[in-house]
Amino acid sequence: MKKILLALTAVAAMTGSASAADLAARPYVKAPVPAPVANWTGFYIFGGGGGGGLSNSDQSVQTTVGAVPLTIGQRQGGSGWFGTVGLGYDWQFNSTWVAGVFADGQFGSIRGTVQDPFFGITGSQKLKDSWAAGVRLGYLVAPNVLSYVNGGYSGAHFGQTNFMTLAGVPAGAHLNSYNRNGWFVGGGVENSLNIFGISSPGWFMKTEYRSAFYNAKTQDELIDGVNLPTGNSIRANSWNQTISTSLVYRFNWTGPVVAKY
Repeated sequence: MKKILLALTAVAAMTGSASAADLAARPYVKAPVPAPVANWTGFYIFGGGGGGGLSNSDQSVQTTVGAVPLTIGQRQGGSGWFGTVGLGYDWQFNSTWVAGVFADGQFGSIRGTVQDPFFGITGSQKLKDSWAAGVRLGYLVAPNVLSYVNGGYSGAHFGQTNFMTLAGVPAGAHLNSYNRNGWFVGGGVENSLNIFGISSPGWFMKTEYRSAFYNAKTQDELIDGVNLPTGNSIRANSWNQTISTSLVYRFNWTGPVVAKY
């Protein structure tokens, strides 16, 4: 009996040693690496040539001396195209909200009508270029899709207006070109171009609506060649609505922040 007990004790000791050796030999397995977290913080540039706009202007004619009204106010309209270039900086301050600053320039040809019914003459006025600087606030509807609103300062350059008679011949009078200041509000959507299985790190597309309002200005009608006043002046403001699509490149997007645990 004593020999049997000794044999069983030896077997148990050998089994325990083998189990301990097996446990020590198991390799260490690291936790899986978390997926990268998209981060909208950083600088970006953008540009595009596919914009269209509408122009509205409240106009009235008055005498150059004394500002005596000659007509009631009339709203004139127009339309055209433009291109955009710009840059900006965004800051993502939590998981869903993004704020930023930006500046851009628009160039093209949005034409509106200018009329003087008192003299029976008409012409077109072209918004040749404009510029804006403002802020925007966005909400992430998805990690790579930002919906936003924006607003700020805007300036514009309007080209010279050459008047025609009702018969379609030059009237011999014009309005000089001029600059105006104003403000704008708008909004849009910006989304990553990593779609349909195509990898485009850093590249985005944004579509934006904007309304820009420019304060009223009184301009004297001038005789061609000598630039003497005709005796009439036109007072008008300007309201321009635009829709544009631009390509955006974000410098930080190729190196997103990785969550750490």
